[in-house]
Amino acid sequence: MNDINRQVILIARPAGIAQAEHFAIRHSRVDQPGPGEILVRNHYLSVEPAMRGWIADSDNYAAPVAIGSVMRALAAGQVVASGDDAYQVGDYVTGWFGWQDFARVRTDQVVQRTNAPEMRASLGILGINGVTAFLALTLIGQPRAGDTVLVSTAAGAVGSAVGQIARLMGCRTIGIAGGPDKVRRCVDQFGYDSAIDYRGEDVGVAVARHAPQGVDIYFDNVAGAISDAVLPHLAMRGRVVACGTASIDRWNPWPQGPRVERHLLVKRARMEGFVIFDHMDRYGDAVAQLRAWIAQGQLTWREEILDGIDACPDALAGVYRGENDGKRLIRLV
Repeated sequence: MNDINRQVILIARPAGIAQAEHFAIRHSRVDQPGPGEILVRNHYLSVEPAMRGWIADSDNYAAPVAIGSVMRALAAGQVVASGDDAYQVGDYVTGWFGWQDFARVRTDQVVQRTNAPEMRASLGILGINGVTAFLALTLIGQPRAGDTVLVSTAAGAVGSAVGQIARLMGCRTIGIAGGPDKVRRCVDQFGYDSAIDYRGEDVGVAVARHAPQGVDIYFDNVAGAISDAVLPHLAMRGRVVACGTASIDRWNPWPQGPRVERHLLVKRARMEGFVIFDHMDRYGDAVAQLRAWIAQGQLTWREEILDGIDACPDALAGVYRGENDGKRLIRLV
């Protein structure tokens, strides 16, 4: 194969949010797959807020991306050569293929098979975002009909799915988002009963107004000051799903803030972290449920498409600047 593979390489480890200068684009040769490998031509690359942690130099749930390596990322594409009888040329797959045009990978790096119409969705609502929303809410939040569910980054790829799934389970939902446009989207597009603008409102006062009986489930994607304002409003035996820490740009020094212990003790509440890598055995079943809801017209989502691999270096920083309008993807083909 004579194609040239463009790869986005991590060239420096950021202290906070990675900027464009922390990456470079390298050109390399495309090699044929060996036994047990496939060669995938990536069509779409995913941009995840969690990438910030994947390249951090502090403790995290996954080994950091090495300097000089292709940026770790989920991607969706088509098999163009195969060294494994289970995969045929032309198959569509989603997996850990990285920010690059072509990925020669072991077949255990495939997360799921897909098809051409669902490639984009397999990186969002039918992928890591939707699966995280469903499993974290149900396994840790354990929603019951009538519960009040509060979600931060409620208009984001995970948060918007959480709100809709909670509504499907009979819960009352409140979103927290930044700015009037995203607040309106929470209610008008994603079906939240109400929403709070953390940029224009006192979050603690607003939570007390929207949830006078307390919050049964807080699905936390941000940590930091927003969560500090929410925790005093937990209901008795409330559950906190710790899914993300988007408001914290670095862990050295370790961020300080109000203590949570008294809230958990007095309310007999529970707080638990969720990492999708711990639940990959449930991934397929979760996708099946999400697909069924979509077929019934009960789930909606938004995507934002950037074009070309040159968009990769600044794509993560743009998410943390709040520029994305829905699930951010990069289209290569």
